[in-house]
Amino acid sequence: MTEKVNIYNLSDAAIVELLGTFIRHHRLEQNKTQSQLAWEAGINRSTLVEFEKGAGGNLLTFIQLLRALNLLNVLKQFEVQIQLSPIQMAELEQKQRKRASKASKKGNKPASTDW
Repeated sequence: MTEKVNIYNLSDAAIVELLGTFIRHHRLEQNKTQSQLAWEAGINRSTLVEFEKGAGGNLLTFIQLLRALNLLNVLKQFEVQIQLSPIQMAELEQKQRKRASKASKKGNKPASTDW
């Protein structure tokens, strides 16, 4: 049985290793070789080997690997959702135009037509 890991108790190096394990797990789950995944991600196989070991890599490499594994949805957690309070919503509704303004009489005549 697998044990839940408390990510807050991990060192930075352990988190990098966890990311490598994540990529390796999903690569094997999709039955892809390291060469296949590296080619699909546009990286060298040696870069993938290092990433899976938790020995190297960067954020761009991680994104390329997620894209190649069709796992970009993992990054949804990073989307910022702006929440408006009910008061802010009411203020925005108050500012919205409710009616069109009348044409002014200062020479702003409607365009004439040949009808």
